[in-house]
Amino acid sequence: MTSSSSIKPIQPDISISVCGYSKVLEIISNKWTALVIYSLEDGTIRYGEMRRRIEGISKKMLTQTLRQLERDGLVQRDITPSIPPIVAYSLTPLGETLLRPMRELKQWTRDHYSLVENARSAYDQSYSQE
Repeated sequence: MTSSSSIKPIQPDISISVCGYSKVLEIISNKWTALVIYSLEDGTIRYGEMRRRIEGISKKMLTQTLRQLERDGLVQRDITPSIPPIVAYSLTPLGETLLRPMRELKQWTRDHYSLVENARSAYDQSYSQE
């Protein structure tokens, strides 16, 4: 038997500041970010067209999301001088590297999300009977 004074405290091995997963989630976990990236998977798209494609996104939220993705080096903004200026967006080579894992997440959702919904329903039913 070991005395409690000889037990070493467990050091965290999952950290918000160090963990690679949390760093990538910081970038893509916002629902609008994922939808913007999906809207760019087929190539360059103009701002207005992107806004029409993404249901429910406001101009303010789309602008903020695009600016953050541009800051992160995932999206490139191209302005064609005209009146009014034509603004189009595309994924950078770095942004394109996100397409494969995001497509895999999209496929996982298609394949398994109904099971998540069933589990939630069963959970809710079991706790509503208590």
